[in-house]
Amino acid sequence: MTNDINKLWKRLVSSCGLLVLLGTSSINLAAQEVERQDATSGKTTSIERAQCDEDLNAAMEKYLQSAKDKKLNIQSVMVLQHGKVLYEKWLNGGEPQKAHVLNSVSKTFTSAAVGLAISEGLLSLDDKVVSFFPDDLPDSPSENLKNVTVRNLLTMNSGHDSEPKRDAAETWTKSFLAWPIDHQPGAYYCYNSLGTYMLSAIVQKVTGQKVVDYLQPRLFDPLGIDAPRWDESPQGINCGGWGLYLKTEDLAKMGLLLLQGGKWNGKQILPAEYVAEATRAQVPCQPSWIRADKVAESGLTPENSDWVLGYGYQVWMCRHNAYRADGAGGQYIIVIPDKDAVVINTADLQDMQAELNLVWDYILPSLK
Repeated sequence: MTNDINKLWKRLVSSCGLLVLLGTSSINLAAQEVERQDATSGKTTSIERAQCDEDLNAAMEKYLQSAKDKKLNIQSVMVLQHGKVLYEKWLNGGEPQKAHVLNSVSKTFTSAAVGLAISEGLLSLDDKVVSFFPDDLPDSPSENLKNVTVRNLLTMNSGHDSEPKRDAAETWTKSFLAWPIDHQPGAYYCYNSLGTYMLSAIVQKVTGQKVVDYLQPRLFDPLGIDAPRWDESPQGINCGGWGLYLKTEDLAKMGLLLLQGGKWNGKQILPAEYVAEATRAQVPCQPSWIRADKVAESGLTPENSDWVLGYGYQVWMCRHNAYRADGAGGQYIIVIPDKDAVVINTADLQDMQAELNLVWDYILPSLK
């Protein structure tokens, strides 16, 4: 009797093992099919990884120790070169699959939407902002207001002497259009998040879609970025200058896209000419907390600051011939063309220059 039970048990185990094997094979085949579908569609789910060499690994250990010593609450760092991830780490609550608030890094994505709308013939850099909002204009629009263009919004040169603020009693577009414009558009840099909101509102006007929806098939899907959260105004318009949430690797994909002139997997995703213009210095600039006429006495110079090297289309220029998308609290997409490299940071900190200095002191020298 015992022998019969043992034989039966062996047959069951053998059968189950075969079923498990067949099930595993089916799963593997299904996964391979998904990968083939992604390759066919041009959609990328993950950036290729490569071995981190000893020099970079040692540099990253010093980088992280220095950040700890300086009490810089960095939550993720990713280093890419030649299109591959060489190093990645999440800490202080950061997680690979957790979307992070981007603050003003959102601006660079809004700029991408503007570039796409221009390429589709829906918009031009020289379009007057007032032409899109005839019902929101003040009773007697100033000549300066009438002359503000899409280009001025992109370069934060709309002519405001101070950053426009939202009036809780008004729509956000009315708040922007009602704010005094003391300078000739194009002649004075003033950091302007509400100006980026206006870009988002303009894109929505000409496309009939919120920026996040407009970008989904044109940018997010090709890069393999899941439908992101993007906060909205009470009027149902994406905030544009803030409010976007993405994962660290999503930011890396955007950095690579910019580094590659808007091309992804051999396909032109963003217009090459627009990317080239967006990522070069269009106008002089300074940090949001300093007026343009106070830069000289601030002590900030091109040698010691990454905030006085020029501004493109919602993109900051950096030292070392680099440029960046930049968000409060330490959110960065840093593109370093001379090294064919991208560095990503998410963080929760105050001293953003110290955070950049760590990149220049430790990561940059280790990139061959």
